[in-house]
Amino acid sequence: MQNLDLILTLTGGFVAALVFGYLTHRFGLSPIVGYLLAGIMVSPHTPGFVANTELAEQLAEIGVILLMFGVGLQFHFQEFWAVRRIALPGALIQSLATAAFGAIVMHTLGWGWKVGIIFGLAISVASTVVLTRVLSDNNEIHTQTGHIALGWLVMEDLLTVFVLVLLPVVLDPGIGGVTGIMEAFMLTAIKIIILLVFTFEVGGRLLPRLLTHIANTNSQELFTLAVLAIALGIAVGSAYMFDVSMALGAFLAGMVVGRSEFSTRAATEALPLRDAFAVLFFVSIGMLFDWNSLLESPVLVIATLAIILLGKPLVAFLIVVLMRYPLRVALSIALILSQIGEFSFILATVGTNMNILPANAQNILVAAAIISITLNPLLYRAGGKIERWLNRCMPGLTNCIHARCAPAPATNGQENKQSGQTHVIVIGYGHVGQTVVRLLLENDICPTIVELNIQTIQSLRSQGYRTVYGDAARFNTLSEAGIKNAHALVLSASNVKGECEIVRQARELNPNIRIIARTIYLSNRKKLIAAGADVIFSDEGEVALSVTEMILKQFGATPDQINRERNRVHESFYENFVSTPLQVKKEET
Repeated sequence: MQNLDLILTLTGGFVAALVFGYLTHRFGLSPIVGYLLAGIMVSPHTPGFVANTELAEQLAEIGVILLMFGVGLQFHFQEFWAVRRIALPGALIQSLATAAFGAIVMHTLGWGWKVGIIFGLAISVASTVVLTRVLSDNNEIHTQTGHIALGWLVMEDLLTVFVLVLLPVVLDPGIGGVTGIMEAFMLTAIKIIILLVFTFEVGGRLLPRLLTHIANTNSQELFTLAVLAIALGIAVGSAYMFDVSMALGAFLAGMVVGRSEFSTRAATEALPLRDAFAVLFFVSIGMLFDWNSLLESPVLVIATLAIILLGKPLVAFLIVVLMRYPLRVALSIALILSQIGEFSFILATVGTNMNILPANAQNILVAAAIISITLNPLLYRAGGKIERWLNRCMPGLTNCIHARCAPAPATNGQENKQSGQTHVIVIGYGHVGQTVVRLLLENDICPTIVELNIQTIQSLRSQGYRTVYGDAARFNTLSEAGIKNAHALVLSASNVKGECEIVRQARELNPNIRIIARTIYLSNRKKLIAAGADVIFSDEGEVALSVTEMILKQFGATPDQINRERNRVHESFYENFVSTPLQVKKEET
C-alpha cells in the first residue's frame, strides 16, 4: 500500500481540530484552545491515532506563510511608519528585558548564564499567528492597538533574524571575537536591506503588472494560483537567498501586493486555504506536547510561565505608558504579547543543535507555549475588566497615565462616520451603474464603486473615483467598501453572481442600510426580499412596463390612463418598494 502519511495527517488534524474547536467554542473559549487540544490528541504522547509530526510542521509553515502574507496585505507602510517610535524601541527593550529575566531566573534554578540568555531570548518572542488571530477575532487589526502590535511583532521578527545569525558567532569560541560579530551583523543588515529594496522596488513594479495580466483573463483559478505563487515564492526565496524567515518574506510580499489595487481581491479570493493551514500550526504545536515535561520540571515550567505571563507584559506595559499612550492601549499591547510561538522554537532548536540548551528545554517551551496560547485570547478579552479594576482600585496611577497620554488618532471608520456625508456603495459599473454614479455625483453624493473588471477599476481610479476591486459577494470586499457606515447599497448589475449573498451579507454587516437591487428575472424577487433587499427592480418588469406604455399610446390612451396603468404595474411588480426617502446629509461649507 502506498504511503498515506500526508493524507492521514491532514485528515486526522482537520477532523480533530473541527471537533475540539467546535466544543471549545460552545464552552465560550477561543477555538485556538480546541486546536491545541486536537494536536495533543493526535500526538505520539497520547493513545490512538498518531499523525506525522514532521509533515504537520511543514504544513503549519505554509499556514504561517499565508497568514503573514494576508497580514502584509492589510498592513501598509504608512501604518508601520506611524508607530515606528514605539515599535522599534518597544520590541528591542522588551526582548532584552525578557532575556535578562530568563537568564536571572534560570540561573537561580540551576542553569548556566549562557543557557539562561538563550532560553530568555526564546521566550521573548511572541507568536505572530496567535497575535493576528486574536486581533482579528476581536476586530482590532485596523485599530491603534492593532497597528502598534503588528509593528512591534515585525520588529521582533527582524531582531530574531539578527539573533539567529549572531548566535553561532557569539557562542562559538573559534570565531574571531568582536570583529567576527560585527562582520556577521553587517552581513545580515546588508541582506535585509537588499531584500527590502528588491521586494519593494522590483516586486512593486513587476507584481502589479503580472496580476493585471492574470486578472484580464477573468479566470478566478489563475488569479488564485498567481497570488499563492507570489506568497510562497517570495517567502521561500527570502529564506534561501537572504537567510531571513519565510514568514518575514511572505509579510513583505503581502505589503507589495497590498499597495496595488489587488489587495482586497487577494485577501478575499486568493487565500481560501489560509485559515485551514493556520489551524494546522496550532495542531502541530499541540503534537509537540509531552505530559512528562510538566511532571519532571514543574518549577521550571512555572518560572517560564511567570516570565511570559507577568514579566514580559509588565515591561511592555511600562514602555507603552512611558511613550504616553492611553491605559487601554498599554493593557492591550501587554496582554496580547503574553505568549510565545513559532520563533521561540526556532531559537530553541538552534540552541539545542549547538549543545547549549538541555534536552528538557524544548519540552518546557512547548508546555509554556500551549498554556500561554490557551490563556492569551481570554486575557485579551479581560483587558476591559482589568482597566476598570485599575481605575477603581488605583485611581492615582490611572489618573497619572491619563494625564500623560497623547490623544489617540481617529480610525478611518470613525472619520467617515463623523464626516456626516451620505455614503452609497454601487456594485457594478455597467450602463446602469454609470448612470447611478453620475446622478449621485450631480447630487453631491460621492459613491464607492465595487467592480471586478480590473481595467475599469484602473480607469476609475485614475479619474479620482473611490473604488474597490473584488467580488462583492465576499465579506472583505464589502468591509473594504465601508459597508458598516454606508447609508445605501445599489446592486446595479443584473448578472452579478451571488446577488442574494451580497444582499444577505450587507444586511448582516449593516442592519440599517437601504438595499436597492436589480435582477434579470422577476422570479428572483422573493429570494432577494428574503435576503434583505428593500427595493428590487427587474429587467423583465421594466420591459413589460415599457411595452405596455407603448401599446397604450398607440391606441390613444390619455396620460392619466397611462400613469394609472404604470402605477398598477409598479404595484404588481414592486409591492416591496419602500417609499421612505433616503436622508441626504451634506457637509456644511
